[in-house]
Amino acid sequence: MELPDRDGDGYLKDMNDWTPEIGRAMAEADGYELDDVKWNHILKAREFYEEESVVPPIRKFAKFLGEDQKVIFNVWMTGPMKPITKYGGLPKPTGCV
Repeated sequence: MELPDRDGDGYLKDMNDWTPEIGRAMAEADGYELDDVKWNHILKAREFYEEESVVPPIRKFAKFLGEDQKVIFNVWMTGPMKPITKYGGLPKPTGCV
C-alpha cells in the first residue's frame, strides 16, 4: 500500500487521507506494532477529536477512556498521545508530548 504524504515527524499532511488501513500501514512502515488495546485508544482519540475538534491532553484522554494515565503510558511505553495521534491521522498534540 502506498502511504499518503507525511511530514517530517510522520504525521499525515492531510487528515482526510486517513483510513484504518492507512493508520495500520503507517505504524507498520515505522516498525510500530499496534495491538487491539492500542488500536482502541486510537479510535477513541478520533472519537474525542470528532466531538471536541481538539486533540486531548493525556489527562483528559485518560478520563475520557475511564483508564488510569499510568496504564495508558504502560501500554505505549512512551508519551502516548504522539503515536495515538500519528497513527490515528490526527493533528500533532500541543503541549507536553
